Amino acid sequence: MRRWLKTFLYGTVLLVVLTGAGAYQWWTYPLYPHGAVLDLTVEPGTSPRGVAQAVVESGVKTSADLLFASFRLSGKARQIKAGSYEISNSTTPQTLLSMLIRGEETLRTVTLVEGWNFRQVRQALAKAEQLKADTLQLSETEIMSQLGRTGQHPEGRFYPDTYTYAKGSSDLAVLQRALKSMDKHLALAWEARAASTPLRSADEALILASIVEKETGKASDRPLIAGVFVNRLRLGMMLQTDPSVIYGLGADFDGNLRRSDLHADTPYNTYTRTGLPPTPIAMPGKAALAAVVHPAPTSALYFVAKGDGSSHFSSNLSEHNRAVNLYQRGLRLAAPFASPVSGQ
Repeated sequence: MRRWLKTFLYGTVLLVVLTGAGAYQWWTYPLYPHGAVLDLTVEPGTSPRGVAQAVVESGVKTSADLLFASFRLSGKARQIKAGSYEISNSTTPQTLLSMLIRGEETLRTVTLVEGWNFRQVRQALAKAEQLKADTLQLSETEIMSQLGRTGQHPEGRFYPDTYTYAKGSSDLAVLQRALKSMDKHLALAWEARAASTPLRSADEALILASIVEKETGKASDRPLIAGVFVNRLRLGMMLQTDPSVIYGLGADFDGNLRRSDLHADTPYNTYTRTGLPPTPIAMPGKAALAAVVHPAPTSALYFVAKGDGSSHFSSNLSEHNRAVNLYQRGLRLAAPFASPVSGQ
């Protein structure tokens, strides 16, 4: 009898050891070692058992009951967070639980570029990987209403930056973040404005910054370009900036700005109308916002592209005409020509 009891105890201990070893091996072995990445979505309010079932339904060949038991035994099952996750070929039950507890969602990124207009922003969002296109069928007016800005024009209202998002997020959520980011950057810039600025509001600063953004080929020229436009505003001169004219042409612009376009009056034609256009024409970045509220001190009223990304600045028309002939026509002799503020 004693021998039988001894054998039973040895067998029990061995079974426990083997079970423990098997459990440890399962706990530390990849759930999906030979396949592509699997997507796992945990909806808000899902129970730990429901999470285990969702893992199996995503394509993992394991027992939902075993997975649920491991969650419960960890003592952290209730800490699992909702979100979008990926199960790779190196994800073990142990790392999966850690990922779910930490809320380490699978993130994607979309970049909104300085100088883009709202049409380009919408195109980027539509092409963004696994971003829900809730705005696809909405008009610009409807989008702004959805964002809580009824009646506001969308142009220039979104801050150019790289935004992260979880798979399946709405493009409206990305736009909302970009909108709030521009609000913040614009408010900070306007608060730090020079006392002598002729700009009357933060909105005017945003409009001018969008023009400076489009006119700048070399970053170091931004404050001087801003200085030219500020000088013109002070004197009541027309801004005569091509990017604004192009924006006003809209879909009719074929890539070639003609002299007739400069005479075709639109609210954005700064050759036919004084002052700022009615809205921004693009998304300005932080540097452009800073440039318009603190422009470089200059007597320049004109600038022309030199062909290398930089600009030549002139204080009078005759000097500017010579610069236009030199840099845009390749001529060495001045000719009487009333040229625009920029040669772009």
